[in-house]
Amino acid sequence: MGRKLYVGGTILTMAEDGFAEALLTEEGRILAVGAETQVRGLAGDGETEVVQLEGKTVMPAFIDAHSHFSACASAFLQGTVEGAESFDGLVENIRGYIREKQIPAGKWVAIRDFDPGRLKEGRVPDRRVLDLASKDHPIVLQHKSGHVGVLNSMGLQAAGIGRDTPDPAGGRIWREAGEPTGYLEENAFLSVLGLLPSPTEEELMEAYEETQRMYASYGIATVQEGLMTRQMLPLYQKLCGEKRLWLEVVGYPSAADMESFYQAFPPRDGQYENGFRLGGCKMFLDGSPQSRTAWMRTPYVGGEDCGYPVLTDGQVYETVAAAAGAGRQILAHCNGDRAAEQYLQALKRAEEEGLRPERVRPVMIHAQLLGLDQLPELKRLGVIPSFFVAHVYHWGDTHIKNFGLERAASISPAASAGKLGLPYTFHQDAPVIRPDMLETVWCAVNRRTRDGVLLGGSEQVTVLEALRAVTIRAAYQYFEEKEKGSLEPGKQADLVILDKNPLETAPSCLRKIQVLETVKAGETVYRREK
Repeated sequence: MGRKLYVGGTILTMAEDGFAEALLTEEGRILAVGAETQVRGLAGDGETEVVQLEGKTVMPAFIDAHSHFSACASAFLQGTVEGAESFDGLVENIRGYIREKQIPAGKWVAIRDFDPGRLKEGRVPDRRVLDLASKDHPIVLQHKSGHVGVLNSMGLQAAGIGRDTPDPAGGRIWREAGEPTGYLEENAFLSVLGLLPSPTEEELMEAYEETQRMYASYGIATVQEGLMTRQMLPLYQKLCGEKRLWLEVVGYPSAADMESFYQAFPPRDGQYENGFRLGGCKMFLDGSPQSRTAWMRTPYVGGEDCGYPVLTDGQVYETVAAAAGAGRQILAHCNGDRAAEQYLQALKRAEEEGLRPERVRPVMIHAQLLGLDQLPELKRLGVIPSFFVAHVYHWGDTHIKNFGLERAASISPAASAGKLGLPYTFHQDAPVIRPDMLETVWCAVNRRTRDGVLLGGSEQVTVLEALRAVTIRAAYQYFEEKEKGSLEPGKQADLVILDKNPLETAPSCLRKIQVLETVKAGETVYRREK
């Protein structure tokens, strides 16, 4: 890990100075940033490697503010119907996956990435559609959001779901004439995922390796494990024990499993051990707006349904109190404004009881339909909203159908949050979508749907503000602003090299910028092939 001098391009520091002519690193740290003559003088002669940027741009490596690292690894071990445009396409893709993998009859077939908004039928397939793919395999088809899915007839039978099966708390089994259609929401669906067979350790370890390569290819050097369950504990013990993590991963166990993880991985003052550390705990408060399961204060268009909660008020408060009392950060999945209200009420109660939740920098994950009237309370309670702003492009047209144009226009209200001084961040919730930070920046700046609709022009942000949301403010979210997020002396040498300067690129072309190289602690972990 020798000394490197970066010159001959744009060095975007994300610090107050903004730009520099030269950057010097050594032993995984930044030694100097500034004028080329000054930094060259500090580099001296000898074994310094000079990296000629040739007009390219160096900036801090991107920081993943929320995703599911293990779910991304699992996604590499499942089939996908991402390109399907009809029920026939779904069926053919599933049949092809069964043939390719030579899955024996009676074994589960796990398929991901269906989105009814992209199918010509414009609706969710039922068990009879999946039966056309196979009646000899139990099939589970997972929505892009990860919150809902469909089983075929054999899948329903294998899951023990029939006419008399009650809806679980925080979930729903869809029915037709009393019989399950195969479509399951939230906890009804998530419970089925636990029935799927586990891959071998060798398959999993290779999938984790491939997942790290994927994150690095998007310029990301710090990754989140957004919900850890007890079953993942031995996996992380193996990953860390065998030193298989070469990116840094921050983990957030569920409230139920939090103590088990903290006993296995005792805190080390925020330091990573073999690429991993715990960041706090995570809870789900509602579902997804595109599936109409996000918990809303007002009904969805075309009905009286407002979605529903996953947890009771008491359960939310118990988690907030336990985490805040232990000095651990709280991440709460809140898509709907009613779920956001539930979280804020729990934090307020904790504040009133002297637990000072603001010290742990609580995070509101997604905050899609967060009301503008709720932003001041986030500010007062020290809550960091982490917006899934790429929803504007990927599901903005669906949100218009579900909420109407006016309400949909204020999803991910980043500009409004910024005006109040809220240190918002952006994320992709991978594997829901790929962790493409530059696409997310493009979405935040342009706010265009797939159909080209400008969705909430008043919530557009500048390119610089969008970049801050995936660098220095994301570092702040992790309590790592002294280590990462900007190019300043003493900080970790986590860098990304881009083929163009985002600040000098037309807003419409931002997502065309290419990641050429990703550097983690001074070492190149990804280089784009020419």
